[in-house]
Amino acid sequence: MLSYLTAFQTLKKELNKLYDEGEAIAIAHEVMEYLTGYNKLQRLSEKEKLFSEQQQRQFDEALARLMKGEPLQYITGVQWFLGRPFQVNKNVLIPRPETEELVTWIAHDWKERTNISILDIGTGSGCIPVSLKLLLHAANVTSCDVSSGALQTAKKNATDLQAEVSFLQLDFLNQSNWQPLDHFDIIVSNPPYIPISEQESLGKNVREFEPATALFVPDGDPLIFYRCIALFGKSHLNDGGAIYCELHQDYAEKTKELFEQMGYANTILQKDMHGNMRMLKAS
Repeated sequence: MLSYLTAFQTLKKELNKLYDEGEAIAIAHEVMEYLTGYNKLQRLSEKEKLFSEQQQRQFDEALARLMKGEPLQYITGVQWFLGRPFQVNKNVLIPRPETEELVTWIAHDWKERTNISILDIGTGSGCIPVSLKLLLHAANVTSCDVSSGALQTAKKNATDLQAEVSFLQLDFLNQSNWQPLDHFDIIVSNPPYIPISEQESLGKNVREFEPATALFVPDGDPLIFYRCIALFGKSHLNDGGAIYCELHQDYAEKTKELFEQMGYANTILQKDMHGNMRMLKAS
């Protein structure tokens, strides 16, 4: 059996083949905490401790999966989002920091309001609807997704985090499915927005492991989801309400123009932490 120190060094050495040194070290620390339950400081004082047989098996499996390019979050089964652990698996996208910024923007805008109704389009892990319910306690939150696997994961996260969210399975692009949906103060979505032609430019960890239906749109119509969301909002957004979306930075201006052409006012683009135009608000 490997010692904690040897296991960490082995991880770092192997991961350096795929990642730069800083990222390799960060991933190695996360794997070791997942396997041992000890943080970095605790492991320092236990560096000569040996893995159990079960830990050694888990280590071997985790290393093999990591070396194939599989994201760490699918191996540990967890991604933290706004300070809370969300279960993730192959059925859902791994929540990103940019989406945290979108949720924070909404919570800031609506923190003084009560009796808010929210629709999230494209549930995924449930990180958006669950977080909004926990930040805006009085909100009535509904979320929909086409994927039964995603909805199952999101429901588990809502239960674990004690957030009351209503989940619906439906294909939002099919307008005949809009009938059961009510009127809302907030409509929010992080929809698929990457043209299929950009698939090869993505990292292997995204391209080969995260769900394609949550990532890609046709090359000929990259704004397909935004057009549907804008149209839906025309009949389902309450007076004084707002639509919030995460965007592809290369199509941010075109998305803004689409909403304006469909009659939305006060359409705002916002940059993410990296300075890229990645969010939109339309009312």
